[in-house]
Amino acid sequence: MKVRVVTATGAQEYAWPGIRTHEALLPQLARVMRGALATLPPDDGAIVTAGVSGLTDADTAPDVLLGLLQGTGAEHVILAHDSITSFLGAIGDRCGAVVAAGTGVVTLAVGAQEVARVDGWGNIMGDAGSGYWIGREALESVMRAHDGRGPRTALTDVVRERWPRLEEAYIAIQTADDRIQVVAAFAEDVARLAHDDAVAMRITRAAARELALSAVTALERVGCPASTHPDVCAIGGAFRSQPLLEAFLAELVDAGYDDGIIAARGTGLDGATALAHLDDGHPLHRRVSVADPP
Repeated sequence: MKVRVVTATGAQEYAWPGIRTHEALLPQLARVMRGALATLPPDDGAIVTAGVSGLTDADTAPDVLLGLLQGTGAEHVILAHDSITSFLGAIGDRCGAVVAAGTGVVTLAVGAQEVARVDGWGNIMGDAGSGYWIGREALESVMRAHDGRGPRTALTDVVRERWPRLEEAYIAIQTADDRIQVVAAFAEDVARLAHDDAVAMRITRAAARELALSAVTALERVGCPASTHPDVCAIGGAFRSQPLLEAFLAELVDAGYDDGIIAARGTGLDGATALAHLDDGHPLHRRVSVADPP
């Protein structure tokens, strides 16, 4: 978890361990927020904002979180899904779409009045084009080649480095506590081999099509077709793959969005900071949960 503490004299950034998804979310957030607030002089009136992945209705209880922060000086708590803070950090208050692709992926588009979230449904139901998706495609391609159902690929040697007996790999993966990270890690090998291996390049281009489809779909849902020249921004670790980024941008150009492709203006921390100043009339405001003192 990345944290920024902002005061009148400047800002400091800190890192805490990540969220453990099998534990209740709000107590974990409270522990981190208490640690951050402890760096400030004792005072009342602090505003605490957070963009959280996987935020559900049950977790969207800023009043409960505010209660857990009693005695820290926190007076206001603002919670949002991290797709919102990613959007605000990358694009700001303009119309457009942000595709945030790492181990998972979520796309958020904002129009003049509407907001659309596309994907971000986890590795079982979605996350098309994500690092996990790419890694799983790589593993399936290796086993297809092993069976004779698919073309040979240099990815086989990569997988054999970890599991010399390929036919035992699926058992090792299914029983691993960190299987999501293990599978997603193969996305780096796909990126490295894309220009020299036809299978790796096929996977890369397929991922790019999925990611571009999410962006275009989200923009059309909020009334921002290519003719309106909305901003489109790609962020996240998956886009460190140059072949993936190039293929994604090519898909957007083919869809007519070439003049709106931009680099991120800021980070998710910038977006979390922006939550404290989000105008009541902004389309994203109704997707943000706020708790004020009674």
